Amino acid sequence: MIRKTLTGMLLALQSLHSNSQTVIPLDGNSWTLENASKNISVPATVPGSVHLDLLAAKVIGDPYYGLNEVNLRWVIGDVWKYSRPISMKADPNLSTYLEFDGIDTFASIKFCGKTIGSINNQFRQYTFDVSSLVQRCSNFSHIEVGFTSATTAADKSALNASCPLCVGINYEFDNMQFIRKQQCNFGWDWGPAFSPAGVWKSARIVQVPKNSIQIQNSMVDIYCQGQLNNLPPDQRQPWVMNVSIDFLGHLSWSNSMALKLTDSKNETIVERTLRNVNIGGNATTRRMTADILVTEDVDLWWPVGYGNQQLYNLDIQIQDGKNNTFGTAKKKIGFRTVVLDQREIPAIKSLEINGRNIYCKGSNLIPPDSFWTRVTKERMKDLLESVIDSNQNMLRVWGGGSYLPDFVYDMADEMDLLIWTDFHLVEFSDALSPIDPVFLANVRAEAEYQVRRVNHHPSMAVWVRNNEVELGIQLYEKLFVDLLLHAVFDNTRSLSYSPSSITNGYLSLNFSSPAPIVERYFNVAPGTISGNTDYYNYDTTQAFNNSAYPIGRFATEFGFHSMPSVQTWLQVAPESDLHFNSSTILTHVHHYVTSTDTLLTVDYSNQTASALGGMGQMSIAAEQYYPVPPNDSHSIPNFSSWIYTTQVFQADFMRNQISFYRIGSGRPERNLGALYWQLNDVWQAPTWAGLEYDGRWKLLHYIVKDVFRPVIIAPYFNYSTADLRGIRCIRSLEYCQWECESHLLQPFNAVAKFEVEVQSTPPHLTEPVTYTHETWFHAVPLKDQAMIDPKPKMAYDDIKGKFAVSAESGIAAWVWLDHPSGAVGNFEDNGFWLAPGQSREVGFKVKGDETNGEWVKSVTVRSLWDNKM
Repeated sequence: MIRKTLTGMLLALQSLHSNSQTVIPLDGNSWTLENASKNISVPATVPGSVHLDLLAAKVIGDPYYGLNEVNLRWVIGDVWKYSRPISMKADPNLSTYLEFDGIDTFASIKFCGKTIGSINNQFRQYTFDVSSLVQRCSNFSHIEVGFTSATTAADKSALNASCPLCVGINYEFDNMQFIRKQQCNFGWDWGPAFSPAGVWKSARIVQVPKNSIQIQNSMVDIYCQGQLNNLPPDQRQPWVMNVSIDFLGHLSWSNSMALKLTDSKNETIVERTLRNVNIGGNATTRRMTADILVTEDVDLWWPVGYGNQQLYNLDIQIQDGKNNTFGTAKKKIGFRTVVLDQREIPAIKSLEINGRNIYCKGSNLIPPDSFWTRVTKERMKDLLESVIDSNQNMLRVWGGGSYLPDFVYDMADEMDLLIWTDFHLVEFSDALSPIDPVFLANVRAEAEYQVRRVNHHPSMAVWVRNNEVELGIQLYEKLFVDLLLHAVFDNTRSLSYSPSSITNGYLSLNFSSPAPIVERYFNVAPGTISGNTDYYNYDTTQAFNNSAYPIGRFATEFGFHSMPSVQTWLQVAPESDLHFNSSTILTHVHHYVTSTDTLLTVDYSNQTASALGGMGQMSIAAEQYYPVPPNDSHSIPNFSSWIYTTQVFQADFMRNQISFYRIGSGRPERNLGALYWQLNDVWQAPTWAGLEYDGRWKLLHYIVKDVFRPVIIAPYFNYSTADLRGIRCIRSLEYCQWECESHLLQPFNAVAKFEVEVQSTPPHLTEPVTYTHETWFHAVPLKDQAMIDPKPKMAYDDIKGKFAVSAESGIAAWVWLDHPSGAVGNFEDNGFWLAPGQSREVGFKVKGDETNGEWVKSVTVRSLWDNKM
């Protein structure tokens, strides 16, 4: 059978432990939060943050509501302390460790009244050996975590740094590139600046016998024998499974590692026991490593749309020479190879899964909330389901946010969703960072921890060094080429590593060299297409001009912003503020219009003036192409109409652009990926997102679902010659490649009908599949068309559970069904067109209902014609 690479999903990571191990969880509400002046002292929770604890104690209101982003700046500048008592054994035969999975960000840790360490990286796990202190403490010890303001620490780091090239784009707060904290915490063009502080991940105390060990991290790397990073492996080779465990403590050389691989039916596939396993590492952290050759037959893991997913359970036991088990680790893994091929054409810059090129259809994920402890498993499950429901197969985890928690990768593994992960999703985004030894050591520890933590997930597709930065060559190569590349290559063979989210790839790849990758940068021969692209053009006169779009081998970012729904605005604003340029609306606008001359010097303190530019881009775009409502009314219906029209432009623009990139799969550039900006929102605001803060689908997300179908009909219009080409994009199901067929149409009154027949059956299906798709085109903007009232009608069928929508007269353009706040879910279809006399049945996927079914009576329907009324 065909074999591909194994990497898997973490179901449950358990610390290695003996039967006498004691774990004292520090999560929960037994903490107290107080500020430096002690005029605020409230109950606190771990995991948590200062803002959320103050909110729970009713010291502050919802940080997102109204003008609170500005009004709560005092929280950011204050000094805060978390503390709690703890009881534990004071046994000299026990080693005691204090573990924090994540602290945000600058903190001093006290245990039993003694400072035991400091924290300066949000994205590292920290462990402190407090064994000696436990013996000197009474039975009741005390833990304190004292925080310094991250904005203050960033300014201090910038003053102490000698780095003239470390210039970044500043938002509400400066100098984010000097610290290891989520960069968008300081503000971004779609998000607020709260700079949270707190123990944001779980914490615990672990006590183990002196002769035992305590796990720090574990990794499984599975690849085809002979495989090297960034290069397609020989699919005929057997698997190599590399298992490594990082731990504190000591093991004798007469130790063993027992591994057992079982399938979903609990049938054993592989069972091995390795004796005298190699132990390395340093004086503090030790590492046990073992390689196993897997020759047994296994089923492959495929991304959605390309095959079935198969996951396996891997049990790992660490034993001594007498087969006594020190502890176990459990992981869920999947067999697949994944390679980002960045070689020159005729090699295709694409993601190759199990030896087959796939077309990456997806979007960019930003943090779902400014406060990560509000991001629940249920919320992320709904988010990923919306991704799958919209025909996407890849998410890029954008580089200014945070590394995703394990449970998100778990879900992606189960849903067959590929995850592109940026390293700079901590801080390397859009800025150059310092390269002093202390900073680099901090980054290296972070990078290695994160690579090893998520490597086993089959959904993990590629590591990318940074977001949009190939500037300042010396700094860039020191951090991104020398350091981060080795953090990947030294730990895994199964994953590729890309220089940047926007890159021309590499000139050479030599694993025997200290710097294996020699970057291409701008050394591109005339006429050669090597790299990927991003594209943001706010000159909306060019929005539908195909010749204005960049040509590349992969489209990483492209987008335009729109307003969220009235239902979403009501979560953060009173009805009196629901008009286009109200103070609340403008406070939530962070897309400040700048130019190349003012990008680094714009005065963000004048937020109102800056925000008006971003609002103006949306209204100008709407007025340029569509009939718009009057702009002199502050009524809710008028506000809703403007919202709808900004969403129409966003969806229309992205539909045309995604179609262009998919057409590129059959052109010389062989484009094989399109990831639009952006998937989701971090709060309630006008942004580039297709999903609003609470998961409500914008019109964009419905259009993405349509244009990412397996087979689409796409119009390709030449504005210079008025030629219209109908492009039929067909995925060859047998080889997972794309072929495009072009048909020249006359510019007026032309109708084209294509019949598509697929002769082969995909390997993961037993029956042939028929695909259908419809689309529309108009060369003249709808604002200049002689539109007539389509007189839409809508009725709900209780038996079918569907809405019947029809147009009695005239063409109904951009038909929009809107559901009330009491219903959570999405329509099966939306944003479609209806010809005169045409009807369509539309279902609704209900994820939650607070109305006992009454919500169906409040669903409304509209089209662009309603803007004329």
